[in-house]
Amino acid sequence: MPKLSSHFQNRKPSSIRMAQIEFLKRTDNVQAINVSIGDVSLPMHPKMQERMFHLQNEESPFKKWIVPYSLSKWYEETNNAFINIIAASGYDTTWLYSQITDGGSLGMELIIVWCCGPAGSKEQPLLLIDAAYTNYMTMANRVWRSTISVRRNLQKDGKFTLPDITELEKTIKENRPGALVVIPYDNPTGHFYDQESMITLAQLCVKYDLWMISDEAYRELFYVNKPATSIRGITNKDVPWIEWRRISIETASKVRNACWLRVGALVTDNKEFHEKSIAEYTANLCTNVIGQYIFGALANESKEDLQLRYKKQREYYKEMLETTTNMFKESIPGIIISSPEASLYSVIDVRDIAKQDFDANEFVFYCASKGQVQQKRNGKMENLTLLVAPMTWFYSSHEGEKNPGKTQMRIAYILSPEEMKLVPTLFKELFEQFEKNR
Repeated sequence: MPKLSSHFQNRKPSSIRMAQIEFLKRTDNVQAINVSIGDVSLPMHPKMQERMFHLQNEESPFKKWIVPYSLSKWYEETNNAFINIIAASGYDTTWLYSQITDGGSLGMELIIVWCCGPAGSKEQPLLLIDAAYTNYMTMANRVWRSTISVRRNLQKDGKFTLPDITELEKTIKENRPGALVVIPYDNPTGHFYDQESMITLAQLCVKYDLWMISDEAYRELFYVNKPATSIRGITNKDVPWIEWRRISIETASKVRNACWLRVGALVTDNKEFHEKSIAEYTANLCTNVIGQYIFGALANESKEDLQLRYKKQREYYKEMLETTTNMFKESIPGIIISSPEASLYSVIDVRDIAKQDFDANEFVFYCASKGQVQQKRNGKMENLTLLVAPMTWFYSSHEGEKNPGKTQMRIAYILSPEEMKLVPTLFKELFEQFEKNR
């Protein structure tokens, strides 16, 4: 047999998919309540639904069932849809360039190749704020670029602390990163970056000549009494020269409820980045054209319509997040669960209630492969287990420091409110089983 590359030999499934992959090996008829991945379950916008179910309409490019490549810049209408969405949030889009990608994940890879130093070197690493969305580290590893990080800490009250600016500046001086990644509506923590925090980070990016990358997959999903925030809200008036270095990652997956479309975008003010990024992406030939067409339905939707849908989404998620987190606190004394300020996630930390040497990876593996709880669902008793994501790989290794993710797991609020109410009890009973048997 030919040998696998070193990269493939050492590759493990994403921590977000790990539980699902292991669960699929089971043959005991246990059903899974899966909150390990942000697979949202609300319907798409009606205009997108209409296009999906009427691909043979007279105005459709697929009316004869011919599906060609799109042009190298992809569909203009789809780019306009992303620009329209940004404008609907109240931001100036006059000088913005948009490029469609195969979901936000491919956008991450393009940014890493653009902003970081030569492959295999430690030059211009990607600067992350831990706990950081694990795909950034994975994508950097795939293209052989380096990452560095500073850490937030989860306090007992469920609040994540922002990184100390002095520490962040020290890290920048020592490592000279090429770009800083910020997720204002944070995945995995549910932390909300207010606009003042974004401006502080932007000032550092200008001072030390970094690109500022804002992953805005969850823009408009926030549950605190503060204004919405975005990299688009930081202008040259706030931070001179910031507009030249702003790049946002957009997606159809989350707020638009269309994970399966695999349509995202890189939006920037920087013409050179835009042109070179398109040149790089031509190797992919083109992005999913049917997905582009479906998402393009939002190109002309009004600000009022889009904002009304955001309001309804916030109300829907806010109630579910608050109910679930309160149930965790009431049913499991001593547990720490991050406050749901934004996005669709919370981090659960069992550091104060677990026995010594608890390992979140082992717990998740146990739930996926062996654990089960008899619980009523849809009016009848069923054997259920719970799939969550271990947090270990959401943190970079820091010499001499323990990985906080060893006692942490992420849950996604993506099921119906009724099914989410099962999660705290399932977690409690599976946790007790696991601790009893080790």
